[in-house]
Amino acid sequence: MSVELLVALERIEREKGISKEILFEAIESALASAARKVIDDPDISKEDITVSINKETGKIQVFSEDEEVRSERFGRIAAQTAKQVIIQKIREAERDVIFAKYLTKIGTIINGSVHRFEKGNIIVELDDAEAVLPRSEQLPRERFRQGEGIRAYLLRVDRGAGGPEIVLSRTDEGFVKKLFELEVPEISQGIVDIKGVAREAGERTKIAVCSKDEKVDPVGACVGMRGSRVRDIVKELHGERIDIIRWNDDIREYLPAALSPAEISRMVIDRNNNRITVTVPRDQLSLLIGKKGRNIRLASKLVEWELVADSVKEEKARDISLSEIPGIGKKTLGTLREAGYDTVEKLHESSVEALLELKGIGGKTAEKIITACKAVLTAGKEDEAAAEEKETEAENAG
Repeated sequence: MSVELLVALERIEREKGISKEILFEAIESALASAARKVIDDPDISKEDITVSINKETGKIQVFSEDEEVRSERFGRIAAQTAKQVIIQKIREAERDVIFAKYLTKIGTIINGSVHRFEKGNIIVELDDAEAVLPRSEQLPRERFRQGEGIRAYLLRVDRGAGGPEIVLSRTDEGFVKKLFELEVPEISQGIVDIKGVAREAGERTKIAVCSKDEKVDPVGACVGMRGSRVRDIVKELHGERIDIIRWNDDIREYLPAALSPAEISRMVIDRNNNRITVTVPRDQLSLLIGKKGRNIRLASKLVEWELVADSVKEEKARDISLSEIPGIGKKTLGTLREAGYDTVEKLHESSVEALLELKGIGGKTAEKIITACKAVLTAGKEDEAAAEEKETEAENAG
């Protein structure tokens, strides 16, 4: 048993990378517990028993209070215990190796294949482990088949009872950033920097880039020849729209690019409250806000300023509260404001189709709101005309 033990430990150390010293210590500790049962003396504790394994010969000796204990049963117990400890240590070491390996890969993209599906989650088979892509980390409209290859962002690695728990994501902003690093050599070479990413997974992403070399156009480098680089990324993200923006440390230059394609007429910067009021022509308001308020919301996140949309509008419309418009209850009011519709004028310039895209607003409600806004604005213009007429009459009379 002694020679076999040494040979086994050397093979494990060589193949599994587990130190023999760790295995020796574990076996000695386990044998001490087993030896106490063999001695069967209630006055002797485990601490009173020591086990020594000769590292050269593999001979095992058991001592109780400095006196060697001899028993024919020790040989069989030692063999069984050593086997159990070795198996346990191999499993623990393999788990530790896998945990350490993937811990260093957090924040990178890894490749795998779809192994199975569990309650909406995708179990991904990696080279030496399994990972999970939770439903919450999947793009809304993407579908995978069993056995299909998959790329994902390594979000985190946790220690679990059965081994490392590797969690992946395809919705994290870091996924888009790493895709650009893989597709654009200028980024991996450090010539082009990614300064910020704002994303609503599956819908739209804004990414700001700058160049350390004035000869290199950062936007052009990311787009690629005839759009080849960004096209491959969009394909990976199943059609998610990507806006590549030139970063600028001057917010007056940076913000118009971040709000593209809307054309800004004026911006009022409130540095004390980190807020910018953006004014655009009426026909640009829908572009400024974007579908479901997405354009201005992503731009706000990208530039790290609160953005308030504004446009040229009738004063009467400003005076009317949205809550006074028929069809707009408290819940609908919150939905509209979240989408950027905070005035009657903005609602009037919208459409029934645009309002239908907002959660909780049906066709009849949308039509009722648009009609009511039109009536309010028309009444406002009639009031203004009547006021001007009275003012003219007063002047003539005077």
